[in-house]
Amino acid sequence: MEMKIGITNDHRGYILKEKLIRFLNEKGYDVVDYGAVSEDAVDFPDYAKKLGEGVLSGEVDLGIAICGTGIGMSIALNKMKGIYCAKVSNLSEAMLSKAHNNANVMAISSDLEDN
Repeated sequence: MEMKIGITNDHRGYILKEKLIRFLNEKGYDVVDYGAVSEDAVDFPDYAKKLGEGVLSGEVDLGIAICGTGIGMSIALNKMKGIYCAKVSNLSEAMLSKAHNNANVMAISSDLEDN
């Protein structure tokens, strides 16, 4: 069975999200895009909720949330019962959050991306 990954962003995370979708598709992952669809200002909790609902319903297996710092998305997602969102800054944190904390969503900062 193919892993399905949900991805969401706020306006600051749009460019990185688009890059990640292309990368994940090239690696063979099925990706569900929960928005936002441009760099126009949006309220990040609305998009965090869409991703969280996708993970909780089983529509996607895991999630990636992107905002300027990754912190806002992480806070919003962790308010949802059954979501375990880790704000990660590197590969080691991403791997350990899944292996040791059973994270089902990771939040990342678009500010760390080298645009």
